[in-house]
Amino acid sequence: MAGYDVIIVGNGPAGLSAALYTSRANLKTLVIGKDQGALAKAERIENYFGMAEPVSGCELVENTKQQAKSLGAALVTDEIFHISWNQGFVLEGREGTYQAVSVLLATGSSRKKADIKGLAELEGRGVSYCAICDAFFFRGRKVAVLGNEEYAVHELGQLLPVAGSAVLLTNGKELLASAPEGVPVITKKITSVNGEEEVAGVTFEDGSSLELDGLFVALGSAGAVDLARKIGALTDGRSIQTDENMATNVPGLYAAGDCTGGLLQISTAVGEGAKAAMSMIKFVRQQKKG
Repeated sequence: MAGYDVIIVGNGPAGLSAALYTSRANLKTLVIGKDQGALAKAERIENYFGMAEPVSGCELVENTKQQAKSLGAALVTDEIFHISWNQGFVLEGREGTYQAVSVLLATGSSRKKADIKGLAELEGRGVSYCAICDAFFFRGRKVAVLGNEEYAVHELGQLLPVAGSAVLLTNGKELLASAPEGVPVITKKITSVNGEEEVAGVTFEDGSSLELDGLFVALGSAGAVDLARKIGALTDGRSIQTDENMATNVPGLYAAGDCTGGLLQISTAVGEGAKAAMSMIKFVRQQKKG
């Protein structure tokens, strides 16, 4: 398992900005990204400092990646599913496992939501966004995972040894990963999550229903907030709570960019990334002295 001083999850403006600073501080830095994120969809950027001519989001990201590499940062393409602590932060991805002294979560804000009646109302009462956090409460009971990609399959893997039974619900979407053997896959669109005090089941568009004790939401990829919850960092809705130094309540874990809420602009993300990097440099150096 490769060890780093700093691992940055997310290769957008916040993550790459942080990588520039940690690399220049001679910290062994790894940036892990799945794709270009929301910035890649920006056709023209005109409101960012130093731009004599508009550039595309893709061009801006690629230029900064090359800058980070030239300073010594390593960049890999992977999808992180889980983060934990074992004498250092351990990050589990599709392609490998990584270890670091300090971690920055900078994957942007989650834009994938399920508009299903009852889902938000039953959050914390049978609807969960973290299998490893809440699997214990569903020992021997019937649960489902909502999602259609690798992240959903990963969450199933956390639930199967504990729950009595589990099913995968794709909510009308094509399954883009391989479900574990023996796990039923239901592709029908969901119209509602049922229950008053706690989850009792779901109803599908064709009028049929499925009884459940719990529903675990794992849409798309694991975002920064999902990863933060898995290791016990405080969140507020779909944002990670940080102090003025971009530190979470978990020592050595930082967050920057859209995942912290606030003004969703490149300039803000770059500034927060730089601030987080300065905090991480100080933290790592203190750990090495100790």
